[in-house]
Amino acid sequence: MDVLIKELHERVKQESSFVDDITGEIRKTIVGQDYLIDRLLIGILSDGHILLEGVPGLAKTLSVKSLAGTIAAGFQRIQFTPDLLPADLIGTMVYNQKSCEFAPHMGPIFSNIILADEINRAPAKVQSALLEAMQERQVTIGKKTYPLDQPFLVLATQNPIEQEGTYPLPEAQVDRFMLKVLITYPTKEEERRIIDLMTGDEVPDVKSVIKPKKILDARKLINEIYMEDKLKDYIVELIFASRYPRDYKLNELAQMIEYGASPRASIYITKAAKAHAFLRHRGYVTPDDIKAIAPDILRHRIILTYEAEAQEKTSDDIIKSLLDSIEVP
Repeated sequence: MDVLIKELHERVKQESSFVDDITGEIRKTIVGQDYLIDRLLIGILSDGHILLEGVPGLAKTLSVKSLAGTIAAGFQRIQFTPDLLPADLIGTMVYNQKSCEFAPHMGPIFSNIILADEINRAPAKVQSALLEAMQERQVTIGKKTYPLDQPFLVLATQNPIEQEGTYPLPEAQVDRFMLKVLITYPTKEEERRIIDLMTGDEVPDVKSVIKPKKILDARKLINEIYMEDKLKDYIVELIFASRYPRDYKLNELAQMIEYGASPRASIYITKAAKAHAFLRHRGYVTPDDIKAIAPDILRHRIILTYEAEAQEKTSDDIIKSLLDSIEVP
């Protein structure tokens, strides 16, 4: 077994070298935001969609566009508004006068990387159309179903400070996103570098370093990354502790958790932990991989009680308590 793990580790070290090329290109246009770049790569490598939350002006759009540019993938930015219709997203049937027939007109969803800007500004029908495409990787126009291009990744943004005229995503729909990433302000040094970069004569442009097929091949290798059974058990213990905290003698948390994480959380933590190891050129998963990625996967899946909100507790506080309480193998 040890020989096989060593061989796999060497394969991963060789095959994951393109990750450094991608991050190097993205950093030509993005200052700081290493955490965001890391999570974007985890999302696309583990075939999981991402919900980004942060105030305007933190380079969300530029980061996603730069990622698409480095892998020569299609990119579409869709501004969600209250008057948006599902047909504006997925397309519709258009009558052709010359042929006297209806033909499908493909919407912007037919691309590799979709930036759904301010997803909570669109009504439920539009949100549902997007989430169906995310889940099924296909779209139905008229009577025909069309598969979406691979790789396919949706990055949806939410503005946490402006709630007027919004349609908040229901918890069941938010659960479709693998990661919920919170984006913070840059440091003083980073902001100073941003000024120099964005006010110069010419803003650097990224170049493509790989083809989309490389991402699909990497996904197959990531699925092979070794994870010990005791680490899988650790993931299950974390999830069950969020659902039944009293069984783990976490009585204080029991009063703060309304609903625990869904089974998707177990699947996504496993996949994301492997992708996290891949980004660090390892062929095996460690407990640190799980701990690093768990907050992004759990923060939108653990529903808090009114008591927790009254005490100004956040889901991140609960997740930290879970990670501190469950014994690491």
